[in-house]
Formats: sequence, C-alpha cells, structure tokens
Amino acid sequence: MPDDLRSRDIGDMPAQRALAPRSVAEARGRFFNTGNAFNIVNPPVPDHAFVDEPRRALDEATPTGLIPCDLSSVLGCPFPATSPLVLARYGRIRAGETLTADFVTTGTIAYVILGSGITICGAEQIAWDAGDVFVLPGGMAASHTAETTAVLWLVTNEPQLAFENARAPAFGQAPTDLVHYRAEEIDRQIALLYEVGRNATIAGSALVFSAERQEASRNILPTLTAAMNSLPAGFVQPPHRHNSVAVSLIIRGEGCFSVIDGKRKDWSPWATTITPPVSVHSHHNGGTEQARFLIIQDGGIYYHARAMGFEFVEHPI
Repeated sequence: MPDDLRSRDIGDMPAQRALAPRSVAEARGRFFNTGNAFNIVNPPVPDHAFVDEPRRALDEATPTGLIPCDLSSVLGCPFPATSPLVLARYGRIRAGETLTADFVTTGTIAYVILGSGITICGAEQIAWDAGDVFVLPGGMAASHTAETTAVLWLVTNEPQLAFENARAPAFGQAPTDLVHYRAEEIDRQIALLYEVGRNATIAGSALVFSAERQEASRNILPTLTAAMNSLPAGFVQPPHRHNSVAVSLIIRGEGCFSVIDGKRKDWSPWATTITPPVSVHSHHNGGTEQARFLIIQDGGIYYHARAMGFEFVEHPI
C-alpha cells in the first residue's frame, strides 16, 4: 500500500488509476469507492425568486432580446440553468420587431405575459395574445414577431441536454408538434375543474397541459410537466413535497405567499420562483381573487423512474 494511503479512510482517497496501463484507453480509467463517490452531495437547489428579470423584461427601455433566469454559478453548472435540468427566460419583443430563438432543447414551453404577435416554426405559424400558452418543437428555430410590444416566458430543458452533451432532436424528430392553448380555453378548462370538484386526495385544482403526441404520458414533453395551478381567495394548498423541482411563473396573486421549509416567500408579479425538490411547501391566497401560477417541473423524469415521491405532509410549516 502506498504510504499516502496508510492510516486513512477510503473516503479520503483521491481518484485511482491503473497501475500499469497497456493502452491509452486503460490510462483513461479512474476508480472511486463507496466512501468518496456514493451519495454525492452537490450544491442544493435554492429557494429563490427572480424579480429583477421580469422588471427588465417589462421596462419600456429594454430592447428586444432574451433575459435568462440563470443560477448556474450557485448550482455549480457549467451551462446556464434555472434548476439543474430546466432553464427559464423572459423574451422581450418590441412592436414590429422579431426575436429568433434556436435553443438546444427537446421543446420550448411559452407563456404570453404581455402583447400579441405571431410565431413561425417550420411550416406552421400561430397568432398569440396575452394569457396564451404554446409549445414549440426542438430541433428547429422559431421566430417571434410582436404586433404590439410583447413579453414571453420561455422554458426549456436545455440544461438536461447540456448535462449529457446531447444534441437537440433532428429536424422534424422532436417529441412534440407546435401546440397552442388559447387564454379563453385555459379559463374554460379551469372553470370546469371547479364545476366538477375534487376529493381531498387530489393536490389542488391545477390544469395540466398535454398534447396529442404526449397524451399517453399526460405530460407536455417527455421530461417536463406544465400545470396552471389555481388558488381561490382565502384558500391554502396544504403542505406537500415531491422529488421534482418546480419552476413557476407568478401570473396573478395579490396577497399570496408560499411557505417553503418553514420560510415565508411572498409572491411578486411575473416573478419566476424556484421550489426546491423534496422541500415541504404550501401555497396561501390571502387576497380577494383567484390566484394563478404556471408551474414547470422536471416531473416526466421522475414519473418515468417511478420516483415522483409526492406526499402530503401533516406537520405544520
């Protein structure tokens, strides 16, 4: 045994190499053990709210462009990331101008915060207005042209692909088509949820977005889920937790707040908030109108792995 390993724990061992490699391929090998490479602890996902980014996006002086919600330095990621597998951005488009986006992603989820315009993706185009949601396939560029000054909230799984140094799907091979959900139809669907009602075992009255090609999985993309959560005035969504992260856009919520692991977090208009995975959290509407927030989660990964881990938590927070 080398002298530098005597009287030490295996957890203190540095990476080991082959003693006498016979090829370059062998020389590339590294060996760790259960003491130094098991249950690895990375920087945690923080309980965070992006509030300066939406202010910039809504500022009349801000030019057409993208404003990322980037926590890569906190997360220790070598690529832009809002959470380890999700990246959110605000896209500001001045009236009459065009913003072209060509992300390395499986697909892009968009919410129209402000304005109206047209998006062209491949051979298709849609006309959108404030309150609409739409999904774009990865592997092709999309151009967003504003008829009136517009702000979009754009969410992708770019960090997931960057983590594996993977490419976007080949042209026409994305797991989704262009899908458009109009604001009035979203309102109708949410009203239907309240008309039908739910039992106490269902976690809130959230409208989950899916599409023809993802109907079997009930997700919006293979690894991402999207839900418009609603919270009536005076209502509390009870404490719960799950293994997926939640990246949310606060759409409407005066007098609302969340409690995350015992810490109160007040809502701010159009803020992007992060609810860390496994955190115990609840949502509270102290206002006078129904609150709404659009939630994007990396839930598809956990559903596929049979490891979502959703549960209500009885103890107070």
